[in-house]
Formats: sequence, structure tokens, C-alpha cells
Amino acid sequence: MSNISLGIGSRVRHPDFGDGVIVQIKPEDYTITFIQHGMREIERTTDKLEVIDANDPDPDLVSYADLEILLVNVLRKYSDIQERVELGNKWIGGTMILKPGDSSLKSKEIPIQVFFNKIVMLRDRLRVLEQRINSNEHLSDEEKVNIQQYITRCYGSLTTFNVLFKYQGDNFVGEKGSKD
Repeated sequence: MSNISLGIGSRVRHPDFGDGVIVQIKPEDYTITFIQHGMREIERTTDKLEVIDANDPDPDLVSYADLEILLVNVLRKYSDIQERVELGNKWIGGTMILKPGDSSLKSKEIPIQVFFNKIVMLRDRLRVLEQRINSNEHLSDEEKVNIQQYITRCYGSLTTFNVLFKYQGDNFVGEKGSKD
């Protein structure tokens, strides 16, 4: 069954759910309406489905799941919308104090959340810059690599701020970390 690609309207039989009809195709699953058991999602690679009457998949058909994946990729590539990144619990409600060396000058207090949001925006804009460089048709591969190395060094300069991130997966990684 794993080598067969079925289209909407294909009739199938499942050993536990009986006869059914494929009503939606997702990247990993078929949504099948079974006569006795209602709608179920069954993995496309399962060996449990027996094909009663196969319909060819429509090559122009795009499922909601496919559309969602495409839309997320486009938004990540071409927008400044940033993903949700959480501040470490110990910093929530904290304040960053910038104290000048000259005691006659006033200190500046900044909520850590505001500073953190600026750091995350910078990271996201560097990512968008990377994507635009990689997709640029006018730059040679060598030029792309050189610019990428410079951006990687920028990430390395920002690793000091990793202490603010709640999850290690959100951390900045420079040249040393990228070789692991």
C-alpha cells in the first residue's frame, strides 16, 4: 500500500473500520469516511488498507495542510513576522540598568522584555536577510558564501544574549557552534 497514491473518492477497506471512502488527502494521512465508524485519519503508508476502487490523485489538488505549509514558508521568507520566542522565567518582570561611568549622569532603566524583543527582532531580520541572499539570482555562489559567513559572525557576536532565552533551541549560534 505504501507505494500506491490514491485520490479523493477512492474506495478502501480497513480491517478494523470496514469500508470507506477517501474524502481528504494530507501530506501524511488520508481522511477516510467509514460507513460504520465515521471519519478517521489513516496514515498513507499503512499496509492495512485494501483498495476496492482506486481514483487517481488530482495533480492540481492542494489540500488545506499543503496550503498551510506553503503559506507558513512564504510568511517566514518574505515578512518581518517573528515567531514566538520566550524570555527565560528568571528575567520576567526584570529591568536592565545602564549606568554611565560618569556619576553626574543619570542611569537608564529598560524593561528586560523590551530589550529581549529587540534582540529577537534583530535575529529574525538576520534570518530574513539570509533567506534573501540565498534566493538572490544576481549573487554568485561565492558571494553568497562570503556574506553568509559574515552573518554567521554577527550571530556569534550576539551569543552573549543567549542567557535571556527560555529555550536553548532559540539561542544564537556563531561559527564555533555551527561546526558541531
